[in-house]
Amino acid sequence: MSEFGALSIVPPLLAIALAIATRKAILSLFLGIWSGAVIYTGGLGIVQTFDWIVAAIVADDGFQATILVFTLLLGSGVAMVWNLGGTHAVRDWAIERLDTQRKAGMAAWALGVILFFDDYANTTIVGSAMKDVSDRLRISREKLSYVVDSTAAPVATLGISSWVAFQLSLIDDGYAEAGVAEANRPSTFEVFLASIPFNMYAILAVAMVAIVVLWGRDYGEMLTAEHRSWTSGRVTRDGAKPMQDVAGELGEPPASTPRLINFFAPVAVLIAVTVATALWSGGLTATGLLSDLLAADLGGAGDRLWNAVVGADFATALMIGAFGMVLSGFVLGKVYRIFGLGDATEYVVDGFGIMLTAVSILVLAWGIGEVISALETGRYVAEATVGTVPEPVLPALIFVVAGFIAFSTGTSWGTMGIMTPVAVPIAWEVSGGGAAGHTLVAVMVGVIFSGAIFGDHSSPISDTTVLSATFTGADLVDHVRTQIYYAVTVGLVSVTLLLVWGFFGVTPFVLLPAGVLLLVALVYLLSEFDARRRGINPVSVREAQTDDGERVVVAGTEQDD
Repeated sequence: MSEFGALSIVPPLLAIALAIATRKAILSLFLGIWSGAVIYTGGLGIVQTFDWIVAAIVADDGFQATILVFTLLLGSGVAMVWNLGGTHAVRDWAIERLDTQRKAGMAAWALGVILFFDDYANTTIVGSAMKDVSDRLRISREKLSYVVDSTAAPVATLGISSWVAFQLSLIDDGYAEAGVAEANRPSTFEVFLASIPFNMYAILAVAMVAIVVLWGRDYGEMLTAEHRSWTSGRVTRDGAKPMQDVAGELGEPPASTPRLINFFAPVAVLIAVTVATALWSGGLTATGLLSDLLAADLGGAGDRLWNAVVGADFATALMIGAFGMVLSGFVLGKVYRIFGLGDATEYVVDGFGIMLTAVSILVLAWGIGEVISALETGRYVAEATVGTVPEPVLPALIFVVAGFIAFSTGTSWGTMGIMTPVAVPIAWEVSGGGAAGHTLVAVMVGVIFSGAIFGDHSSPISDTTVLSATFTGADLVDHVRTQIYYAVTVGLVSVTLLLVWGFFGVTPFVLLPAGVLLLVALVYLLSEFDARRRGINPVSVREAQTDDGERVVVAGTEQDD
């Protein structure tokens, strides 16, 4: 138990409350770190405050410093694509094909599902690709941020991605804490597969995005944002501070002829170099893979790929991929005679500039993580709430606790690392071990991952939340304030399903479809109630036809009816 007790949860909750109340994320995060330093030192704590901020950059064997370099290079890549005219070209191309909000929203959702290999790369590519199209169709930046954020991490935690190696290591740690020998349990990967149906929040969050986009119904502050965007064309609210404003900061691009290759080539380089570097860092060689394929040893080839994914250094791969994207901008600018090396170098620096707000918030959010680690906030919450509880209630309780820790700390990975060694031994003990114990352990693993994603989605100090707002050009706090209604809805449905499983033993393969139907009903009821209260139509847009047969999109209000 943390020696600081309940005081350990004050800094993160203070930062979150201030951010939501004042909409000033940087100031709120700094004050949260400072309050933690005061608690930790018993004095003014200003030196400790900056020690933690510096430590946040160099922590985790350089992982976070690598992510900062990746983010800055991505800003340069975005600036290159903008000045090459690629952004304008893809906007014009997509507008011809994505002529409704529903089509654009589903395109963003589909991209988010397809790009499952890493959540950072997911938010980068989907946000950058869809932002201008969404703006043209009057989709609010808050809505696009929600679509991007609620597909990136949930999809990454369900598939073969940069998350897998970490998740598998947690399962081993949990069994070790429970004192179960490796010879007396299923393989780690079997447990991971068995846990997936119980990662209910991640599965239902992806479904929720599809429901909201296809139906066009909104509620809560998202309804306010969408109504503003539908009726006025303002994709951000007055006074908002977008995390990234490419057009405002870079001006008009020098490219006179927009070309699609100037968008798709840099993005393709980003993806290809990232994937290739990740597999190489995981030990995969072309000669080894080719020899397996030539020998028709598909099992051997599959093992090589799997081991490479599990052992890959995705942070470094992303950084190298972003660097490749920047280099491709130099090449394209020269080939099409749009700009020379001197101008290209200036664009690189300009790209750093558009990411300064995001980088500042990332560093301070990680600084809160240093506070939480020093005060042992996560362990205090876990040990104070999860003890000997009835087995039917345990999964739902673990979900709620994991969600609270992730919300307070802003880190889903950190939450998983805190909760797994605590929850798995408890599950093993209350189940009595044996086959029932292994079943409940798999459930706990899925529930921990699920709760961590839930809390992470709801928190303004989460790095994935920050990056989602960054690459869609949304105001960070506006993104959180609008998304949290949907995150809580999916979270409540997940808790309900876990309680039903705990008390009645209904298979998750029945519960998950039932959960989707419950979400459909809740979206309808909540959107109708909120829209009637506000005097507007709950359906965001409607398609109509002009007299000459041209299809147009019109805003939905009670007056339009």
